[in-house]
Amino acid sequence: MRGWIRGFALASLALLSACVSRPTQAPVTQPPPITQPPKPPPPANALQTGISVVEPRLLDEGNAERALAAFRTSCPVVTTRTDKSGLTQPSDWVTPCTAAQSVLPGTAPTFFQSQFDWVQVGTGKAFATGYYEPEIAVSRTQAPGYTVPIYMVPPDLVRCTRPDGTTGRGRIDPATGACVPYYSRADVENGALAGKGLEIAWAADPVDVFFVEIQGSARLVFPDGSAEQIGYADQNGLAYVPIGRLLKQQGVLPPGGTNMQSIKAWIRANPAAGQQLMLQNPSYVFFKVLNGPGPLGALNVPITAQGTVAADPAFVPLGAPIFLAMDRPEPDGLWVAQDVGGAIKGANRFDTFWGSGPQAAQIAGGMAASGQALLLIPKGTAQRALAHP
Repeated sequence: MRGWIRGFALASLALLSACVSRPTQAPVTQPPPITQPPKPPPPANALQTGISVVEPRLLDEGNAERALAAFRTSCPVVTTRTDKSGLTQPSDWVTPCTAAQSVLPGTAPTFFQSQFDWVQVGTGKAFATGYYEPEIAVSRTQAPGYTVPIYMVPPDLVRCTRPDGTTGRGRIDPATGACVPYYSRADVENGALAGKGLEIAWAADPVDVFFVEIQGSARLVFPDGSAEQIGYADQNGLAYVPIGRLLKQQGVLPPGGTNMQSIKAWIRANPAAGQQLMLQNPSYVFFKVLNGPGPLGALNVPITAQGTVAADPAFVPLGAPIFLAMDRPEPDGLWVAQDVGGAIKGANRFDTFWGSGPQAAQIAGGMAASGQALLLIPKGTAQRALAHP
């Protein structure tokens, strides 16, 4: 009897529980998404980056004399050339260039300290690499052992407007009449320019030619002992990809890191992989024979060993002196911005020129220095730049 009553009671309780309405949970409200304000575009030039005026530094006399010689060679150009950095005008350079012609021996440091405003662009935090003028063995004609062409500028490499409206280097497609990208490194090596009579010379080593493109100039040595210099003439318009960075990303670093000598050695020790590595840089450089005294820089004047640096003209007026204080002694001191480079982009990024020969190759190939950079601009121009809104 009690079991029946207890069972009935439990069943009734279960039925009542099922009939009781359960409280409904309030819908979960998602917080509104956090929207980040759009990032402002990076500064396009030194004027947008901003400068600060600093005190002139002490200068070594020999270093200042070398920089003075380099500065003088640039004067005919800087007094007529538009400055992309926004810091100077051609007329600003007339006074220091005139004064440079009458600097007495031993007074070059005083010239640089008195004729210029010393400024820091942005933070002034600098990084410097090195380049040099290599010597490579070549033949005037294709011959056994000399199979790598060094090309002059092709006539179909032009500046044109692409279908998307941008303008740059390219070629006109004969089938469509449209502006298309110029041939890549892979295209050229697969024969895109073969048989067109564009060869300046034929080299023995493809690795040497690849690094001549990076350096921008070379001394060609022929089998009869004669020699001639070549310099940068143009580029195919495709982006430069540093192969040292690729090696680092791939986790394949040659012994000694990613300096030029170790990368060359790794490519030669791994020819198939090395060939593929070089092809990942689509940029291709064309050359011209130089008849003047030494390699020419971006100002079309001879560059000076241990006196010229390549810089980004959007942040450094070409022709301007640069003072480097770095974490290694070789690049310390005064230089003159007379060149540019495919990998030399942004404020306070420099490439120091060391001349030619084994010692220059050794220093340039292993150069990687960090520190501070100061820019020298004609007296009075800093105040005008600071007043710019």
